Amino acid sequence: MVSNKTAAIAASGVSQRLVAASIALFLGVFLVWGAGLANSQVLHDTAHDTRHAYGFPCH
Repeated sequence: MVSNKTAAIAASGVSQRLVAASIALFLGVFLVWGAGLANSQVLHDTAHDTRHAYGFPCH
């Protein structure tokens, strides 16, 4: 027989997984749509600036 405490812990674990999955889904959709609809020059400039910000040479 499942106690109330065990049931509460199981429900909490499920809700935490649903929140994490929702965040991952929205982040993934945002990244795919953002990259898919962005101008290619914007993507290039962003990657270029990021490489310089981290100190990687790119030329």
